[in-house]
Amino acid sequence: MGTVSVDALLLLSFGGPEGEGDVRPFLENVTRGRGVPPERLDEVAQHYLHFGGVSPINQLNRDLIEAVRAALAAAGVDLPVYFGNRNWHPMIEDTVGKMLADGVRRALVFPTSAYGGYSACRQYDEDILRARAAVGPSAPELVKIRQFFDHPGFVLPFADAVRAAAAGLDDYRLVFTAHSIPNSFDATAGPAALGGHLYSKQIAEAARLVAAEVGASEYDVVWQSRSGPPQVPWLEPDIVDHVDALHAKGVGNIVVCPVGFVSDHLEVVWDLDTEARERAEEHGMGFARAATPGPDPRFAEMVVELIREHLGGAEPRKLSDFANLGCTANGEFCAVACCEPPARRPR
Repeated sequence: MGTVSVDALLLLSFGGPEGEGDVRPFLENVTRGRGVPPERLDEVAQHYLHFGGVSPINQLNRDLIEAVRAALAAAGVDLPVYFGNRNWHPMIEDTVGKMLADGVRRALVFPTSAYGGYSACRQYDEDILRARAAVGPSAPELVKIRQFFDHPGFVLPFADAVRAAAAGLDDYRLVFTAHSIPNSFDATAGPAALGGHLYSKQIAEAARLVAAEVGASEYDVVWQSRSGPPQVPWLEPDIVDHVDALHAKGVGNIVVCPVGFVSDHLEVVWDLDTEARERAEEHGMGFARAATPGPDPRFAEMVVELIREHLGGAEPRKLSDFANLGCTANGEFCAVACCEPPARRPR
């Protein structure tokens, strides 16, 4: 891989509300143009209000930024680190404007998603393009870091977290979860010539790698956090439905690994720690949830390693031969029409 000279790092994430008054405007940002009915927003708003209107994600990202800064300093890499979001403050447009004012000309972008697909990858490219257009022709060049679903700094912390969650359990079923997406989005994720389904294939590979590390020969991959009209098919089964199915099979204990997530943000603490746990307890089942890798020091070290790949000081490390299916490491779209969302039908 050729080297890229950069003078900053931008951590780019989804964003989340930080007070009760933020919740509804945040959800409207997330769902703008998607035709989500107001009653669905009211339902999801209650999840945030259950925690005082504060999503953990922004503070978790601030903590990660501090860890990355420390890891950069330890590695002798002198880069300022900026923070921008897609859906809530600090918005990426504002952050890129500040970067320009600070004299940044070219920056690497670390998105808080390990995977390919539209929402997990291409939409971050769109965020970058939108922000640069908003700032104008002098905006810094932004180069997105590659996907990292099979990097040791992502997989090994998950494996250790599964071991910690399972401590004391004589027998358990290991269940991996990731954010569900519409089936049509998954079908178009990745180059059509390679069969699409990039997102679900990478989730399955990450789950396989973690399971292999902990010695689990049998496990399940399920989905969570679906939204949108009920008539639109999404990836299934849902985690709560799967808890019911495991209970019916006589499974006594479940260890859930949220392999689709970098940090314990609201969709983890609500969908898993609240809804799935409550359903398991209703059945008298043991339930344990593995931690996400974001706070693990190896994750921040991975970010630095990915940076050093671009700077020419590190060889890419992967725990599998599973290809990124054509996705590039420089922020460009991997192919024409690759990972685009299917056209929505007119209402």
